[in-house]
Amino acid sequence: MINTVIKPNVAAFFDKDSNTFSYVVKDPHSFSCAIIDSVLDFDYASGSTTNTSADEIIDYVVTHKLKVEWLIETHVHADHLSASPYLQKKLGGKIGIGEHITKVQGTFGHIFNEGSDFKANGAQFDHLFKDGELYDIGLMQCIAIHTPGHTPACFTHVLGDAVFVGDTLFMPDAGTARADFPGGDAGILYDSIQKILALPDDYRIFMCHDYCPNGRKLEFQTTVKTQKEENIHVKSDIHKSTFVKVREARDKTLSMPRLILPSLQINMRAGHMPKAEDNGLVYLKIPLNAFK
Repeated sequence: MINTVIKPNVAAFFDKDSNTFSYVVKDPHSFSCAIIDSVLDFDYASGSTTNTSADEIIDYVVTHKLKVEWLIETHVHADHLSASPYLQKKLGGKIGIGEHITKVQGTFGHIFNEGSDFKANGAQFDHLFKDGELYDIGLMQCIAIHTPGHTPACFTHVLGDAVFVGDTLFMPDAGTARADFPGGDAGILYDSIQKILALPDDYRIFMCHDYCPNGRKLEFQTTVKTQKEENIHVKSDIHKSTFVKVREARDKTLSMPRLILPSLQINMRAGHMPKAEDNGLVYLKIPLNAFK
């Protein structure tokens, strides 16, 4: 089991446009760190990308003289573009995602008609985490846990006492992630969340998003204990059948994320863009009626 004593230093960075938290997680016994769920700024109307959010992370890493060992994606995000290749070029580190990325690539490679040039084997990433895999950030031992349901490739990463859940869980008053994307499943999501709630009560849980229900202030951190006691979808007295019913009913009311089409095409490539065409420009596709 992982070391339950180590408490990494966690710095949060918030991108307001996509409502996404990115993190720099530092081993307290060295200068080694990981960057989790970075954001590439994207203006949909103009099709332009910028690096403002990623540059904030770079400034922090450089100022604190940190060594980036990992650039971790908790899953293939549907609401923002990854800045991992840009950060890797500037700071180094290995880009990693869960091994079930191949299922996501297979599904969306077909939807976007990527053709034979696109390899649905995860090779675009430097490392594919396996369920239960142990890895290190400096002197800190970490573990990758497969937590599907939102997508087939979702992983939770436990770094010391810090738990990064991607979209699997939200703050307790917001509940859980949707499970209606291709490959998603509410029952599987419930089972995955039980893995997270089985961690020690005092472990810190860090959100990828917060939608501030009822107008409360923005928050990004909670604990396993608080989730078990207060999460409106999966607190301890809520049974699986009830969760599935509530989650599936809720999902039917949700619209698709604003950036789902560009995000999926880029993030399934580890944040890399499709190849430029013969005029030197890169293009993204909009498959009509694919997400009714």
